[in-house]
Amino acid sequence: MLEKMILAGFGGQGIMLLGKLLCTTFMEEGMHVTWIPSYGAEQRGGTANCHVIVSSKPVGSPMVEHATTVLVMNQPSFEKFKARLVPGGTLFVNTSLIKIEGVPENVKVVEIPATDTASKLGDVRLANMIVLGAMMKHKNWLSAEKFSTGLKAYLPGKKAAMLDLNRKAIQAGIEIAAGQ
Repeated sequence: MLEKMILAGFGGQGIMLLGKLLCTTFMEEGMHVTWIPSYGAEQRGGTANCHVIVSSKPVGSPMVEHATTVLVMNQPSFEKFKARLVPGGTLFVNTSLIKIEGVPENVKVVEIPATDTASKLGDVRLANMIVLGAMMKHKNWLSAEKFSTGLKAYLPGKKAAMLDLNRKAIQAGIEIAAGQ
């Protein structure tokens, strides 16, 4: 397995959490992983992205120049990273916030109304978990339970109350993806 990902959106959309969750979950399964964050002083509301590599072999460089998977949560990220996909790559798009235009040829586009679905679940911060569910379904990755178990480490203290809602969001993403 070799998956080179770029995950991108506004600060506060949970991009960094999603990248770390992917890495720790796959690492627990014996895979080699890297995670490189990139965000400015803006934090919440500013742009944020991370590069994630998951491989069955050791990873030589943590930078992703040409991605097999790109996840974009907002329009500026869509415009910036859509061209970084390799032919045959998959572009996951939060259609709640993105107007899809100018997609490169030979890429698969998976449309997920992540922010709208998260809002219906009661918290827009769940959009990252909805996209995770969709990514799991399309990429045939590990089970939702594996990711839910890993999520416990990122939801300590009072945040632990959000675990069940995050699980519901992952399941919602799986169901959205199953319909495509």
